[in-house]
Amino acid sequence: MLSGMTRRAITLLPEILRNQIAAGEVVERPASVLKELVENSLDAGATRIDVTLEGGGVARLVVQDDGSGIPPGELALAVTRHATSKLSSVADLFSVTSFGFRGEALPSIASVSHLTLTSRVREETEAARIDVDCGTVLAQGPAALASGTRVEMRRLFASTPARLKFLRTEATEAKRCQEALTRMALARPDVAFSLVLGGREIFRLPGGQTLAARLAQFWPPAVLEGLVEFRREHGELKAHGLAGRPSHAQNRAERMLFYVNGRPVQDRLLQRAARDAYKGRILSGEYPQVLLFLTLPPEEVDVNVHPAKLEVRFRDEGQVFALVRLALAPAAEGDVLSEQGAAYNSAGSFSGSPVALGSAQSVGTAWTPPSYQTSHQATGQATGQAGPPAAPHSPSLGDKPGLLRAWQSFNSPESAREVPLPLAPPGPGSFGADSLGADQVPGHMPEPPGESAPGSSPVTPGSEPRALSQGGLEYLGQIADTYLVLRQGSHHGESKLVLVDQHAAHERVILENMRRARTSGDSQPLALPLELALHPAEAMRAQELWAELRSCGFLLQMSGAARLLVRGVPPSLPAGKAAEFLRDALADRTGGLTELWTLLSCKSAIKAGQPLAQDEALSLLEVWLTTPERDFCPHGRPVAVAFGAGDLERLFKRK
Repeated sequence: MLSGMTRRAITLLPEILRNQIAAGEVVERPASVLKELVENSLDAGATRIDVTLEGGGVARLVVQDDGSGIPPGELALAVTRHATSKLSSVADLFSVTSFGFRGEALPSIASVSHLTLTSRVREETEAARIDVDCGTVLAQGPAALASGTRVEMRRLFASTPARLKFLRTEATEAKRCQEALTRMALARPDVAFSLVLGGREIFRLPGGQTLAARLAQFWPPAVLEGLVEFRREHGELKAHGLAGRPSHAQNRAERMLFYVNGRPVQDRLLQRAARDAYKGRILSGEYPQVLLFLTLPPEEVDVNVHPAKLEVRFRDEGQVFALVRLALAPAAEGDVLSEQGAAYNSAGSFSGSPVALGSAQSVGTAWTPPSYQTSHQATGQATGQAGPPAAPHSPSLGDKPGLLRAWQSFNSPESAREVPLPLAPPGPGSFGADSLGADQVPGHMPEPPGESAPGSSPVTPGSEPRALSQGGLEYLGQIADTYLVLRQGSHHGESKLVLVDQHAAHERVILENMRRARTSGDSQPLALPLELALHPAEAMRAQELWAELRSCGFLLQMSGAARLLVRGVPPSLPAGKAAEFLRDALADRTGGLTELWTLLSCKSAIKAGQPLAQDEALSLLEVWLTTPERDFCPHGRPVAVAFGAGDLERLFKRK
């Protein structure tokens, strides 16, 4: 007991206080109210659910469905704590098949707001309603409603105004409500959903959609194009869904969605399994797109471990982890049915051949979005860039993301490969736009990784080592048209072998220059503006990034609600690359100004597999040595590695 406190007698709390304490576990914000009400509608067998929000869901939130309804005599029980139609015994608690089961949602909402519940059972001639204000029943009687149930909540947290200060802005709360409804809509593409926010219809989804068609309403085409369908089964344990290729990974985990028996969950085990499937193929700060549905017997999962039912506990976590990891392997490999995956299917412990979800495709085949395909292709034509052709099959690159991305870049159209190499920090020996252009290597086309051009060698024949101006370094040559080889130290004393990744080094040089002038807003006007057709999600993202894109040098103008005109681009960025850069930004594969510039530096830098003349390599190295934070590229990868005598002796097992 705290010092100075006098002991109070133990008493039973008043019912209204008990309800408000319990409501704190269930009703955290408007989005949690929306989730509970939509789950009730789905449990009632609804085929149509309409949601209306005002004031971010705090002022007013309405959920109406066409479900089975509630009889008039049970309305009072519906707003009474621990009264439910979904459980009748302890055994039922361990085999839950419904979304709700505790009988807490409606009474918790009613205890902290003004709630009106109107419902009509199909067999009844009229509907009935009950009004509850902060836990107190105000009125009950007949009402008008065609069918189903309508729940209207007003003045959330009216009885506990102190909790209002913990909510975010109206726009943020509305966005969280929209995200919660989106997750539910993806779980049930057979059900029709609509959302009206502040009098404006945000979306209206028809029932009976496929998962692919439903997802196309929420994710932009640039994300959808990288998705792969998957399915894996082991006994009664099944996993299916859509997953993105490693090359389409993004900086946030918001597109990693998991469902267990149709219930949206935020489960760390499933997220770890998904990240493990992509391990070594994406960077530590990247996240794949995953839409995963896990189905297993109800008795194998405990859903009663979290107040909001967002977390679950599996009886056999190891089996679930293994199944999810293997299910995502085809997408993570980046190949079409890689040889490794096929070998495991025939010899592994999981029986059955993978089957693509909802189609006759094989697992691992690229999935084409059903809606927006034509408009997206037209966009590529408008910007002067055709969509990249499918990369040739190369199983040997499946577990090497850097080489895989380089290989894909070499199989892109030539116009997409020719990137000027600008933006060196000013000063002596600056590394300018003319230094390392692809056109500076006459008559030589880069070869795919793993293949050498005829007659190529680490050091150009007849060339001598060239000393750099600092660091005691000598340039020896280039290996694999990707790594610059240097020697550090004297010929007779202690020396080191240093390898520099030319792409990573150039990325760091470009980013540093951008940091010095990135907010200047300098722009290169275009004689003919680029036209980009936008998905609704991309249009919304464009508004959020408008000021940042302007500071980067983009001159933008909206032409209608779904078309973006690009009238100017940053001086260092070709028009074709500007369109590609904007597509990545609007598809939310970047986040914030720093990430935008990081992506731009990556796209502008020389690529792996591009041969450099000796003077070009020296120019890059001189500038890189004067660049801050030169040891790592903007993504966090090392730019250089060094091998001392001891390291080489260990490699050759001399000690």
